[in-house]
This record gives sequence, structure tokens and C-alpha cells, in this order.
Amino acid sequence: MTQDPPLPLAPAPAPVEAVDTRFLQSLVGFNARMAALKIIGQFVPRMAQFGLRVVDFSILSLIHHNPGVTSRQLCDALNLLPPNLVGKIGALERRGLLQRRPHPLDGRAQSLLLTAEGQALMREAESAASQLETEAAQALSAAERRTLIRLLQKIHGS
Repeated sequence: MTQDPPLPLAPAPAPVEAVDTRFLQSLVGFNARMAALKIIGQFVPRMAQFGLRVVDFSILSLIHHNPGVTSRQLCDALNLLPPNLVGKIGALERRGLLQRRPHPLDGRAQSLLLTAEGQALMREAESAASQLETEAAQALSAAERRTLIRLLQKIHGS
């Protein structure tokens, strides 16, 4: 059996002077992700002073604004799997930030409540998060910011 001769190599492309991002810039997902990366990059160090990661902040914020919420409700609201939440709840409870109590209507569920320490921490952490949001969105007017949030919520379905 005879072998075909090797194909000639294509000429080397010219060096890229400026990266063409026009296609990616036209995608909602790309723009949402880039904005999220910028904000989360600033959010992580600000929450570190409170010993919170992004998901910890989200869990505690929901409990703060919904005393008595159940783990199932948290999973649904944050799109978390129950096994992933169990460890987080336990760690936050060991830190003295939240407590579990029997649910008044469902004997299988537990209500989650912030302790006084957890409430104080969340007042400070949410204030820091609000300040960051103001700084991160400073190029937007208040109306543009509300519109952006509304449009993003239409996409993710909240």
C-alpha cells in the first residue's frame, strides 16, 4: 500500500495585533459572565473580612431576610444540591451564625434562623456588598441599573 504524500502546511498567520472580540461581545452570556467575574473578583476579598465565601453570604442573606426558611427552600432559591448545602449549614452553625429549630408545620424539616451574631455579621456584610454594587455599577444611572437587573432576572427566571 502506498502512502499519500504529506499535505503542505498552511502559511503561518500574521501576528495578532488586536484581539477581535466582536462575536463574544455580541453574546449575552459572555457579557454577563465578564461583569460577574469583575464583581465577584471584588466581592471575594470584601467578604473575606467577614470569613464568608460567596455561597455563605447568599445562604446567610436568605436566612436573614427569611427567618424560618428551610434547607429545601434555600436549595431551590440558590440552585444548590441538598448534599452541598448540608455541610455549609453545619459550618455556619458551628461558627455560631445560625441555628436550626423544628419547623412548626413540617416535622421532617427544620427552620433556619440567624443568631444575634449572625444578624450583626449580615448587617455589616450586606452593607459592604451594597457599597461594592454601587462602586461596580457607577457607570450606570440608577434607572439603567434597575433595568439591567430586571433584564438579567428575565433571563435567569427569578
